[in-house]
Amino acid sequence: MDAKSGRRLFRFGAFEADDYTGELRKQGRRLLLQGQPLQVLLLLLDRAGELVSRAEIQQRLWPDGTFVDFDHGLNTAINKIREALGDSASSPRFVETLARRGYRFIAPVDVVNADSARPQAAPVSPPAPADPARASGEPNAQPQEEPSSLSAQQSAHSEPSQVSAGRARTLLASADDLPQASRPLVRTLFLLLQVMYLGFYAVSLARLRIIETIVPGESSHSYWVLVLLIVTAAVGIPTRLYLISAAAFGAPGLRERFLKIFPVIFPLDELWALAPFLLAPWIGFGAALGSTAALLYAPFAQRSLILMGAGSAARGQQETGTNE
Repeated sequence: MDAKSGRRLFRFGAFEADDYTGELRKQGRRLLLQGQPLQVLLLLLDRAGELVSRAEIQQRLWPDGTFVDFDHGLNTAINKIREALGDSASSPRFVETLARRGYRFIAPVDVVNADSARPQAAPVSPPAPADPARASGEPNAQPQEEPSSLSAQQSAHSEPSQVSAGRARTLLASADDLPQASRPLVRTLFLLLQVMYLGFYAVSLARLRIIETIVPGESSHSYWVLVLLIVTAAVGIPTRLYLISAAAFGAPGLRERFLKIFPVIFPLDELWALAPFLLAPWIGFGAALGSTAALLYAPFAQRSLILMGAGSAARGQQETGTNE
């Protein structure tokens, strides 16, 4: 844009892109997306919902006479956009790839003028036409309620229910609620959590006899606790091995698969939060209780790390996917 008066803001989800300053923000915090990746994003936002071909992007950003590897440059730009937005090529929420054709921005976008977005004084309403009944001086004439007042009252009554519904939807964090972090960091933390669970499985299975001394009462109680421990470990061990291998090698679609199995492994992880009590004779009851309290949060931590990028494909795989 040549003039600041024509400055536009593109708002989508928790993000806001300014085509004048060349800045991308998430909930008011500036993200590190500049140069050609930001220009590609602004082009997609300007034509949200439409296919933007690779040839159009090349003509706009890499005109004739510019000697660069266009395919590699565009793939890198798209990958940086997805990384900044927390998006993925396999299950896009913002940028969709149309194989061998181009890209399309699929999320709803609000385009506003930056100057008009500032608070302004409310316009003065013209005087309402005179009520014929009042003009005639009839004593029983009742003033009619303005439609705008009615709609304001209706919105006031419906607002609490909308707020409650919004709170219910945000009980679990979404990708937009989480901070930006480097993929190697979140992947390493996710792998450490899986290794931790494998350690609990191994130690607990190696100390099955101690259950008889921990569980009071009849021997049948300790028997069922033993069965529950063995069954959940038999389910948990292959699950952890899969998550470790998938995260370590950047398997495509890990994020979507984890979110699908999360309701299944959540109760298992909460149950295994009691595993430190198997070590209570060695670490003490206080340490076991503290460890259990921390482990109760571990399933939510895994989900957050997946949404922050631990379940996204490796960069090389993303570039291959954009070339299809």
